[in-house]
Order: sequence, then structure tokens, then C-alpha cells
Amino acid sequence: MYISETAKVGKNVKFGHNVVIEDNVVIGDEVVIGHNVVVKEGTVIGRGCVIADNTVLGKKPFKASASATTEEKTLPPLVLGEYVTIGANCVIYRGAVLKDFVFVGDLASIREDVEIGEYTIIGRGVTVENKTRIGKYVKIETEAYITAISTVEDYCFVAPEVTFTNDNFLGRTEERKKYFKGPTLRKGARIGANATILPGIEIGEDALIAAGAVVTKNVPPKKIFAGVPAKEFRDVPEEQLLKNQKYYKE
Repeated sequence: MYISETAKVGKNVKFGHNVVIEDNVVIGDEVVIGHNVVVKEGTVIGRGCVIADNTVLGKKPFKASASATTEEKTLPPLVLGEYVTIGANCVIYRGAVLKDFVFVGDLASIREDVEIGEYTIIGRGVTVENKTRIGKYVKIETEAYITAISTVEDYCFVAPEVTFTNDNFLGRTEERKKYFKGPTLRKGARIGANATILPGIEIGEDALIAAGAVVTKNVPPKKIFAGVPAKEFRDVPEEQLLKNQKYYKE
């Protein structure tokens, strides 16, 4: 195990084997860090966090020569709030902020310039690309792909294998760079398994996208869209609206 002399470690912190803690890391009280975890320079880990085996925290991004959305710039340290749980084999990049009680499943990847709100769940194998904002009490399930420059507001639900996209030009022409934009999910929107959301699409509050749909146009609030391409099916039932759920807090 290696802990830098400039790192600050709180009370009752537990370390596994082969842990690396780099310069100027701050670790709060009662943190549990598993085997083979690497915590990169400056990372802040709040009280009561749990970090499982083989995870890397605070990784700096590499820019591929053909990358269109990764910027070479100085990033602030990764910040984990209190009681955040990070699963095994995750990579969380420098410049991300995960607020209190966020849960990240095994094998997930969260890029730089990402903010994730309180009590949100990022499922197993999920990828959240850079420049993305995710609200509180959101559930993003197994192997969903959240592309760069996306917004997911509070209480949204994203089912397994959902795909967000942000490039209508599919990598061709320089003109495309002016129009990069991921989807926006408004408060309480729900996306069914294997749905695909095209670039820049807005899904309205409490709207529902059926499994397997391909969404090519904006979806109004409280509507169900289904099919390929997705079309209006009917209204979301009153009993399913967010305001009528026991767990909802305004």
C-alpha cells in the first residue's frame, strides 16, 4: 500500500491490499477502500464512502487525435460527497462531482465534467460521457449509455441498454461540431429498455418512452411514445404521474 505524505486521511478509514493514494487526496472519516484501488491526485472522498476493489478514482482523460468532445484542459479534482458507494472495477474521472448517497454499480464509467445529484443510482456497466448533468433520485440501469452533453433531470428512470446519441452527422463534416447535443430528459421522464434517443431530443416531464422505441422528435409532457420511429400512443395514466408516487419529494 502507498499513501502520499500530503494525503489527508480521516478517522477509522479501512484500506484493502495494494491501495495507492496519491498527493493531496482528502479522505473523510469511516471510509472503506477495497483492494487494488487507485485514488488519483487531489481527489476528495466524503465521510462514509465505500469504494470496492480495482476501482480508479480521479483519472485524467486522454484525448484521441480524432476526438470531437474531449477537451485538453485543467480539471478540478474528483469530488465524492458523503456516503457514496462505488462498485468494483469502476473508473470515475477527474472533474466529476458525485453528491451524497450516490450509488455506482460495478464496471461503470463516469467521465469528466459530470455532475450527479443526491440518491441517484448509476447501474452496472453504465457509461456516462463528459459534460453531462444528472439530477437527484435518478435511476439509470444496467449498461445504459448516456452520451456527452446530455441532461437528465430529477426522478428520471432509464432502463437497461438505453442509448443516447449526440451527433446527427455520424462523424462526417466539420459542420457537425456546431450541433453536438445529447438528449434532455425533463423531470420524471421514463425510458424503456433498448430505446434510442436521437441527438438534441427533449423528453417532457413525466413522459414515457416504450421499450425499443427510436425517438426522432421531441416528446410532450405526460405522453407515451412507442415504435420506430416513435409516435404518440396515449397519455400517461394519472396514477403513474410523479406527483402521485409516495417516494416523491418536491
